[in-house]
Amino acid sequence: MTYEFEHAATENGFINVCGVDEAGRGPLAGPVYAAAVILPEGLVIEGLNDSKKLSEKKREKLFDEIIENAVAYSIASASEKEIDEINILQATYLAMRRAVEGLQIKADYALIDGNRMPPLEIPGETIVKGDAKSPSIAAASILAKVSRDRVMYEMDEKYPEYSFAKHKGYGTKVHTEAILKHGPCEIHRRTFLKKLLGDK
Repeated sequence: MTYEFEHAATENGFINVCGVDEAGRGPLAGPVYAAAVILPEGLVIEGLNDSKKLSEKKREKLFDEIIENAVAYSIASASEKEIDEINILQATYLAMRRAVEGLQIKADYALIDGNRMPPLEIPGETIVKGDAKSPSIAAASILAKVSRDRVMYEMDEKYPEYSFAKHKGYGTKVHTEAILKHGPCEIHRRTFLKKLLGDK
C-alpha cells in the first residue's frame, strides 16, 4: 500500500489530504461510525490494512499507533435514531461529514472509501476498495471499526440478552433469535427490522 492517491492530491496543490471510511452500515443495531485521518505522507505503519482483514487485537494495536502518529484524526457517528429517520446512506454521509468537520487541522481534500461521494464542504474523490489502497483510508477504517466495536461492548453490558459483544449488532442467527424472543431494544434500527418482525 503506497501513498499514491495522497501524493496525487498534493501534486495538485492540496495540503491536508484526509482518508475517510465508515463502519457499521449493515448491522441491525447501534450507530454507524466514520473516521477521517490525515497521516504524515510516507509514514509507514506496519500491518496497516482494511480493518475487516485484521484481527481485533491487531486493530486495537493499530488504533493507538494511528492516533499517536496522525497529523489529525476525528471519529464521529450517526445514531440508530438518525439512521431510522434519514436512512442508512444519508446517516453514513452525516457521520462522514461530522468526522471531516471534526478534524483538528482542516482538511482540504478527502479520499473516500467506496464509490459514492458524501456531500462535503471540500473536494475529494472516491476509491473503490480504498481501505486496501490508501494508508489514510485504511487508518480511518480502523479508527471507525474499533470505536464502533467498543460501543457495542458497552451495549452488551447494558443489554446482555442480545449478545452484542459476539456479533456487534450484525444479523446473525443468535442476534435475530434474541430479537424475536425479547423484541427490539432502544439501540435497534427499527427500519432494519421490518422484514424480521413482519412490519410490526
